[in-house]
Amino acid sequence: MINTKKSTQKNKPNMHKRLVKCCAVLCGLFIFLATRLIWIQVVNGEEYAERVGMQSEADRKIQSPRGMILDRDGKVLAISEMAKSLYADPTMTEKSPAEMAKILAPYLRIKEADIEERLSRDTAFVWLDRTMDNDKYEALKAVVAEKKLKGLRFVDENRRYYPNGTLAAQLIGFVGDNDRGLDGIEMILDDEIRGDTQKLRLTTDSNNVPIFDSALERILPDKKRSVSLTIDSTIQYIAEKGLDEVVKRHHPEGAAVIVMDPKTGEILAMASRPNFDPNEYGKGDAAAYKNRAVVNLYEPGSTFKPIMASAALDSGKWTEDRVYHDIGYINVDDRTIHNWDESGMGNVTLKDILKFSINTGMAEIGLCTGGPTLTKYAEKYGFGKITGIELPGEGEGILFDPETMSRVDTAIMAIGQGIAVTPLQMVQAFGGLANGGRMMKPFVIKEIDNPDGSVYKKTEPVQAGQPIRADVSKIISRIMAEEISSGGGLNAKIDGYSFCGKTGTAQRLNSEGTGYAEGQYIGSFVGFGPLEDPQYVVLIVVDNPSRIYYGAQVAAPIFKDIMTDIVRIKGIRPTEKSLLDPVLPKETGRPRLSLPPVTKSGDGILLPSFLGYDSRDVNTWLNEAGLGFVPNGTGEAVYQSPAAGTYVEAGSDVYVSFTR
Repeated sequence: MINTKKSTQKNKPNMHKRLVKCCAVLCGLFIFLATRLIWIQVVNGEEYAERVGMQSEADRKIQSPRGMILDRDGKVLAISEMAKSLYADPTMTEKSPAEMAKILAPYLRIKEADIEERLSRDTAFVWLDRTMDNDKYEALKAVVAEKKLKGLRFVDENRRYYPNGTLAAQLIGFVGDNDRGLDGIEMILDDEIRGDTQKLRLTTDSNNVPIFDSALERILPDKKRSVSLTIDSTIQYIAEKGLDEVVKRHHPEGAAVIVMDPKTGEILAMASRPNFDPNEYGKGDAAAYKNRAVVNLYEPGSTFKPIMASAALDSGKWTEDRVYHDIGYINVDDRTIHNWDESGMGNVTLKDILKFSINTGMAEIGLCTGGPTLTKYAEKYGFGKITGIELPGEGEGILFDPETMSRVDTAIMAIGQGIAVTPLQMVQAFGGLANGGRMMKPFVIKEIDNPDGSVYKKTEPVQAGQPIRADVSKIISRIMAEEISSGGGLNAKIDGYSFCGKTGTAQRLNSEGTGYAEGQYIGSFVGFGPLEDPQYVVLIVVDNPSRIYYGAQVAAPIFKDIMTDIVRIKGIRPTEKSLLDPVLPKETGRPRLSLPPVTKSGDGILLPSFLGYDSRDVNTWLNEAGLGFVPNGTGEAVYQSPAAGTYVEAGSDVYVSFTR
């Protein structure tokens, strides 16, 4: 028989020992946890709080894609696409910052030293590269897998892409890393087309690696409005090709071109040089970013004369048939104003004054009209104030104060000096001349559409004013057409079409705006047409070209190139019967002779005698020879400089006077 009482008593000490051991283990575990908790919360509390704060404050904002920017025909000018961005958690990397930087540098757009600096920061999140090129991403992804690099993660982000590269770069603008529009339309419409921002709370896996890759999947559908511009991509390309030709031929400091529909005010093309690629905007500089067509101020020179002449006619202070006797100069108080060659043309009318850009005649017209009247009309044309186009940085221009204008101020304003305008203001004003006196406000945003295709906002053409009567507009237009057909604008003539135009050459303002820069000029040309039904206004401004600087030589040929392409591509039929009387050689009773062929040698180009030949013959010969042509008068040549038999360098100017 077993004695259970003795057995129970014998086991009691063993149970007691086990309980004591369990309590000791539990107490030890409690003390360890309590100590660890105190260590984390008290000793290292600030450090962990800072790390948590840094994690929550790191860039965890995700943008849905921006809305598209399209041209007038729906061609894409700017679109958003998804690209990979790389970030790192420096606390999780197993290699030193220097080692990591050396591995990553060949694939990232920042320098090795910058990568090392970022990976050395006391933080759990740093960006290393945003919106990477796909080939770089694929290559780096393979390296990360091969070398089993820790603490690196890729995430999808929205990237702006400009499929046409440099086309209309200053007008469209560009977008920064944070999806903010930084210039042009991208900046002006940033609130309309920028993607929505969504904040996400970061979660991590068992290794404390952020799970971030699929964060965009919930907001990938494009829910932003798209923008259609008035720009015609084909005309834009043609205009930019013309600017590139200017740069190639004359190496200017800058250049700008604008093409506008005078009936609506729609900007069909706008470009500047130098240029940049918005896909790589970081490689550009301030000069390339500048939209010279909107921002730059310059003296218009002779291109302003049709505006002033129309003011004189519309105000009744001058008439089309009034005769002025030109002796080559005119004294205005203490100032003497000369013609370009300091010679006079005798009795001339308004047509001759504009057609051959006679400074003395325009000064006389200005004095007869009066400074206050000229300024009033300039303001009616929109000068001295912004047009209000939807682009940043537009200049206001500078006009004289009509209450303090002197006679000299009045005279030089009439010939386009002493004032400052923007190219956009000039296009708006000449749009009024082309459109029967009805001046339309220029605009570049055609409409903004909702994601479902409905129209959110549409721009309707707005008349900015009626500075002159329709009959005055017709008179000035016809005279400008004759300048191209047989005057100083011959280099802009387009075979089979009657276009209107005016050349201009002006001294360049210095950087302080206090005077003129020595030996620096701006050559320009403004034209519109066809004369029977004007559909385009085109302005070309060439800033400080090398050697040749006359508007007739640097800008007028570009107008011809641009408009020749436009009328061909747009299917505008040639004029069946010219509205202008053709310029015919005088009947002399003898066979008409041709100028001798161009002769070049080591001494230069040998000039023949142009005497007795008309301006068309002379212009053709000089163009073939690569020489500049500065004509004065009409009819047959009676004087030339340099003289016949002289050798001249390529690109030199030749002055020829003509008379009936």
